[in-house]
Amino acid sequence: MSIGKKLPIYGALMVGLLFLCLSLSPQQVKINLADGFDFPVGKPNGTGYYKARGLRLRAPQHFGEDWNGRTGGDTDLGAPVYAVADGIVTLAHNVRSGWGNVVLTRHAYRDLATGQVKFCDTLNGHLNQIMVKDGQLIKKGQQIGTIGNNFGMYPAHLHFEIRLNINIGMHREKAPSDLANWAEPTEFINKFRKLNREWKPVVVPTGTYQEYFGFKGL
Repeated sequence: MSIGKKLPIYGALMVGLLFLCLSLSPQQVKINLADGFDFPVGKPNGTGYYKARGLRLRAPQHFGEDWNGRTGGDTDLGAPVYAVADGIVTLAHNVRSGWGNVVLTRHAYRDLATGQVKFCDTLNGHLNQIMVKDGQLIKKGQQIGTIGNNFGMYPAHLHFEIRLNINIGMHREKAPSDLANWAEPTEFINKFRKLNREWKPVVVPTGTYQEYFGFKGL
């Protein structure tokens, strides 16, 4: 067969491969089930910190908690921020705007009521320093960054969210403002503070939310 006759066949094959890639399910990796959740500052119990602002799903909305050091002002600037549970980092970038440096982590846990494996995302925002990278497996209590102020935009504090919807990413407008999508962080942590250690890793989907281009300057 001549090269000229082969080209249409190669073209069809390439189109087929592209269609296959686009139709694949989200990327999947294996991680450990969480054996419990701790607080992201003053580990493991939030010692030396207080919740300055909580979850508010009605306008004016606030989708998580703000944690401040009890010594006041910017005395907590640069203080450690920890992973609340075992998981995998799905985003670790300066996403600019009102966010600044953000670390998004995905966790798997066994629900106490149903016994089913569920997933959640934790967001740590306004960080002064990021100490992990995309795709990194992390352990509960591991330092993932430091408290920041979004490059001077705010007084130093940690903005912390727990999302039950793993499709949100950096596009909060994509999900309804309700408790089916967001958890009240302190309540969630207290509820799942201690879970049984399970040694068999589970498959967790990644690539489930729309890519965010803020950190690319777009």
